[in-house]
Amino acid sequence: MFLITQLIGLGVISVYQGGLTLPYGMQPPIEAQELDGIGLLFNILIAFSFAIFLLFILTKIKAEKFLRAWFFIVTTLAIALTLNVLFFKFNLTYAYIIALLIALPLAYFKLFKRNFLVHNLTELMIYPGIAAVFVPILGILGIILLLLAISLYDIWAVWKSEFMQKMAKYQIEKLKFFAGFFVPYANKTQRAKIKLIKQKYKTQKALEKQFKKAKIKVNLAILGGGDVIFPIITAGIFYKVMGLIPALIITLSATIGLFALFMMAKKGKFYPAMPFLTIPMYLGMIVNWLIF
Repeated sequence: MFLITQLIGLGVISVYQGGLTLPYGMQPPIEAQELDGIGLLFNILIAFSFAIFLLFILTKIKAEKFLRAWFFIVTTLAIALTLNVLFFKFNLTYAYIIALLIALPLAYFKLFKRNFLVHNLTELMIYPGIAAVFVPILGILGIILLLLAISLYDIWAVWKSEFMQKMAKYQIEKLKFFAGFFVPYANKTQRAKIKLIKQKYKTQKALEKQFKKAKIKVNLAILGGGDVIFPIITAGIFYKVMGLIPALIITLSATIGLFALFMMAKKGKFYPAMPFLTIPMYLGMIVNWLIF
């Protein structure tokens, strides 16, 4: 799913970089596109820090309805940005309106109906759309510094403060969704209990009640959305500056890094994925500079 999302992301970014204007007021101003380096990184980090602080405050005051509405809006726009490219390629009139009309029910089912397949399939469209907004305003120096900053934050948030674990648990248990990929898996005995409950109880409300009573613990393999989107942005920037092959080298590097993390990771433990993605992407950048 990670690799597929990266490739979809490159496709979406290539179309927007090829002349298609970002709809819904997402096209960055010329001034923002001309910034790069330390100044731009500082602006992004300030915005990122404010968003994390705001999220922390909202979780403390238990503003679940507001957060769900916030995520619904972001999810709808991100999916619409990706679908807009598809409909544009099919030469549909008012492609951006059709994309938005289709994105609305997809976002609704994702956040409020809680279907495993819908969740992961829509994730494939969310991160390419978001990445398309950031690629025009970042350059190579900016993404190098941003990856370093995000990786250091990820290490602190997972291994030191455990903020990421708390946020993941809060999203799944309180908000009833997760911003990222997740794959539940259970052993044979757990699957048998789940099957029995599903056969006995048919309504969603009854199922949830019985699952709570049964207290069946199902493991989750999860990958946060940030760990998916930053490699897309990085590859998109190299596509913008150097072309398709350098972008694909970045994508391949990130995928190898994630695969290595999955191979060494132990079940039941949280790991900061960004350092394991950033280091191979840095190596991919070096390869690009040596070859191209």
